[in-house]
Amino acid sequence: MKHALAALLCAGTVLWAAPAPVMAASGIIERACRSSGRSSATPQLCGCIQSVANSSLSRSERKKAAKLFKDPHMAQEIRQSGRRSDETFWKNYRAFGERARKSCG
Repeated sequence: MKHALAALLCAGTVLWAAPAPVMAASGIIERACRSSGRSSATPQLCGCIQSVANSSLSRSERKKAAKLFKDPHMAQEIRQSGRRSDETFWKNYRAFGERARKSCG
């Protein structure tokens, strides 16, 4: 089982099976993905994930999600938080993770 990206780890560990379509996207998620040091974090995959993030998450949610690449434990803290804002973020983040899995491989 390969963990594709730390940002998606606690959102239900997404398995990446197929190559992602080429999608040009540059943003905070793409940069965090590429700097994650994971062998599966190819420019193609990271660009695809950024494209999905652009259509799935607000700007502030994308910033928060990018932080999870450097601090995966933060995802666990958000998931278990009792704050309504964290609950909303987590719901949107999980939906984003599922869309990224389907769209990017």
